[in-house]
Amino acid sequence: MRKVFKRTLTSSKFDSFLEKYSISKEYLFINRKMVTRALFIGVFIGVIPMPFQMFLVLGMIFFMKFNVPIALSMVWLSNPLTIPFMYYIEYMTGSYILGMEHASVTLSLEWFEKHFTRIMLPLYVGTLFYAVSLAPLVYYVVDRLWIYSVRKERKKSQEKRAS
Repeated sequence: MRKVFKRTLTSSKFDSFLEKYSISKEYLFINRKMVTRALFIGVFIGVIPMPFQMFLVLGMIFFMKFNVPIALSMVWLSNPLTIPFMYYIEYMTGSYILGMEHASVTLSLEWFEKHFTRIMLPLYVGTLFYAVSLAPLVYYVVDRLWIYSVRKERKKSQEKRAS
């Protein structure tokens, strides 16, 4: 897991870009805390049906520190290809949670516009369900995998030194 992130960005062009736009390097750190927070924020915001998700991620930098590029890339889980399917699953889940009978769904913009007011509550209840369940799950799984990877690497290193 950690081997993916081991390479560091050390280029004069990159450093001058960061300096020019006053971007703090701490938002690019690759460590367990920064990556897991970024995944949590990116997944949480990524499943919420709203415009300008990337701006919301950028707005979060005033409240907590996380790896911004990773969070921004996770927001793109909901992209123009996946949005209809995500919204459908979220709507069906929200309808189930609320005990509402769902309308027969046709994945088209016309159907969505026609039933907009009727589907908003189940859609957002389903969205909240997935945001609150998936984001902590991703955080926990990546955190555990990272810790496992560090321990495994440390053990391997100790065995190598002992022999």
